[in-house]
Amino acid sequence: MKTLLISLKIFLTFTVLTGIIYPLFITGIAQVLFPEKANGSLLVRNSQVVGSKLIGQQFDSVIYFTSRPSVILYNPLPSGGSNYGLTNIKLKEIVAARRHTFCSFNQLDSLTAIPSEMLFASASGLDPHISPQAALLQVDRIANARNFNDLCKLKLINCIKNLTEGSQFLCLGEKRVNVLLLNLETDKIQ
Repeated sequence: MKTLLISLKIFLTFTVLTGIIYPLFITGIAQVLFPEKANGSLLVRNSQVVGSKLIGQQFDSVIYFTSRPSVILYNPLPSGGSNYGLTNIKLKEIVAARRHTFCSFNQLDSLTAIPSEMLFASASGLDPHISPQAALLQVDRIANARNFNDLCKLKLINCIKNLTEGSQFLCLGEKRVNVLLLNLETDKIQ
């Protein structure tokens, strides 16, 4: 009986330490040092949350830049990819369909080189970025849909250049553009 009481005391002590005190301590540190990231990097426009800089969203309208494909439809709860291997027939069919959709949606020639992130879903299914090349391939469609003149189209191209992020720590990843930020800036062009 004495061993059982000692075991229960240890269990309760560690439950309080690791289940309550430690999470609150780490949350407090995050709120002090990184408040924006600790709260989800939410973007607010006109007193309304429009999304997060960290989670991709689906944009189907011709007036917006489209995001990278997502197997989970950008739902953060079941985050993950399809796990199809490169030799899988189903993956080849999906990539061919995405290629056709991207080319037809953006009125591109079928011989146009399409950046891989527009053909393959990310491992998490939540990637909010595309390459500057993928964004530039969509400029003509957006400019036509919004009836932009040449000056507005140039502003749109400059938005892509201004919002292009470099590699993390100068060596991790490639240049990329956050699609949500780009679409919000596109709405400001007159």
